Amino acid sequence: MAIVRPFKAIRPRVELAAQVAALPYDVYSREEAWEKVQGNPRSFLNIDRAETQFGSEVDTYADCVYEKARELLDGQIADGTYETEENACYYLYELVMNGRSQTGIVGCCSIDDYANNVIKKHENTRADKEKDRIRHVDTCSAQTGPIFLAYRRHEELSRLISEVKTTAPLYDFTADDGIIHRAWRISEADRQAVIGQAFAGMDSLYIADGHHRAASAVRVGQMRRAANPGYTGEEEFNYFLSVIFAEDELMIMDYNRVVADLNGFTEAEFMDKVSEVFDIALETETVHPAVKGQVGMYLGGKWYRLSAKASICSEDAVKGLDVSLLQDYVLMPVLGIMDPKIDKRIDFVGGIRGLSELERRVDEGMAVAFSMYPTSIGELFAVADAGLLMPPKSTWFEPKLRSGLFIHRI
Repeated sequence: MAIVRPFKAIRPRVELAAQVAALPYDVYSREEAWEKVQGNPRSFLNIDRAETQFGSEVDTYADCVYEKARELLDGQIADGTYETEENACYYLYELVMNGRSQTGIVGCCSIDDYANNVIKKHENTRADKEKDRIRHVDTCSAQTGPIFLAYRRHEELSRLISEVKTTAPLYDFTADDGIIHRAWRISEADRQAVIGQAFAGMDSLYIADGHHRAASAVRVGQMRRAANPGYTGEEEFNYFLSVIFAEDELMIMDYNRVVADLNGFTEAEFMDKVSEVFDIALETETVHPAVKGQVGMYLGGKWYRLSAKASICSEDAVKGLDVSLLQDYVLMPVLGIMDPKIDKRIDFVGGIRGLSELERRVDEGMAVAFSMYPTSIGELFAVADAGLLMPPKSTWFEPKLRSGLFIHRI
């Protein structure tokens, strides 16, 4: 049984939504974030990355940075940039990229569902990355970046979503990257009941993206419980902001790899090693793997198509992932990359950047690049259901949810 409830959103005025909406805080370096906020005082990135309000001499994680985030948020609520919903609502949030639409339900999930594994994970989190968002959420007393969740298709919810989308949207704008964003408010009691009951009938929800944001929101809720031993469970700190999509709404893109050197092997020696576990075919064009078990490889200015030999394929939820086959049979034993989370010799390139980025990286000094067949949402569900973890950088979701459109005060 999953609990997803409506909430009194703090959200930008309709005419300001396009100015406010910002990509997630963690897609930018400090320098990129600073450049992005110049001339954009209403961009939520000013609040999400409040170190942009200071010179480089101020540490990103200094106390004054979190205090500035709270000051900016409270100030923009006071000056009317944001307004607070009078009644608790759900919302629909649609994103359209290159003509493809995906629509999720915006609501608040229970921190107990996270702790009890009703909300399932497929990644470990790092304490240092959690600490930053814990301080941001706690200092602002607000969850500002929604957690990206998925659920197995539900016909009644699909019908309701289609019905609501025939009405005029609350928000409708195109961001500077060409992504269309639309939102609808769901305030009707009967529709809210349908949504709440549908999720209550589900055994599981799945974190698609935002494991660190989820863990941080839950941790703050637990801290608030400890500080308020008489809590009832109804307080807003018991819930965290989410956008929840049906499995067939989502698109997972490839998450590709580039490696700095061949671990002492010549190109010919490296190819011999790879040929022990993959069949290799030279191609005349860039290689987008067409099926599971295929990997593209760019080496020495040439593209190759690698096809996994039957001897290394597996039905195991994790070992059978394409990213696992590459890690377990090439990156680790041949290239010596034992832990890709910390090894500086490997880098990861989201599929949104295209295969030309892989070519550029290798042509400018990296040794080899691998293009991956995208992990499927079914594979993500299987790993999470088994209580297992994916290798790092297994999934790249596009388009990215914008921060600042919906804020949940706790």
